[in-house]
Amino acid sequence: MGHKKSRRAVSHGNPGKTSHTRGLHIVALFEGAKGLLVLLAGFELLTFIHKDVHAAAMRLVEHIHLNPASHYPRIFLDLTEHISDTKLWGMALAAALYSAVRTIEAVGLWLRKSWAEWFAVLTGGMYIPVEIYEVARHVTWPKVTVLIVNVGVVSYLLFVLVRNGGKNTA
Repeated sequence: MGHKKSRRAVSHGNPGKTSHTRGLHIVALFEGAKGLLVLLAGFELLTFIHKDVHAAAMRLVEHIHLNPASHYPRIFLDLTEHISDTKLWGMALAAALYSAVRTIEAVGLWLRKSWAEWFAVLTGGMYIPVEIYEVARHVTWPKVTVLIVNVGVVSYLLFVLVRNGGKNTA
């Protein structure tokens, strides 16, 4: 037999720790990836400082073969007419702050901190009513997918919190 404990014996000492750790790590990676993606987008915004944003937007619309007179491309192009360097800096700063929050949340989830689980439930849950409204207004696969993923993540985190009594399990 020896001194080594089996994985099963270790998990009996703290029920669900192994499976919940894996699940929380997956959610942490997902949140971290969202933060990184938004940070990269923020840096990309800075490349447009002192440039004609509207002309770049027009080139993008033409490159992906959209009709600039149709509804969504027109909204996009109209918005780019009013973008200033100050607004670009502001959006880049907002992206950096969002990324910092997502990174802190991801680290907390990775370390199985209950505050991060609660924070993730609250920040993920606050989008659900908006996502439901958007799906009800006009059903598209991307909207439905975002809603399903978000409800799944929030539900899983609530399950972990209820199972652990809302206490730190690390």
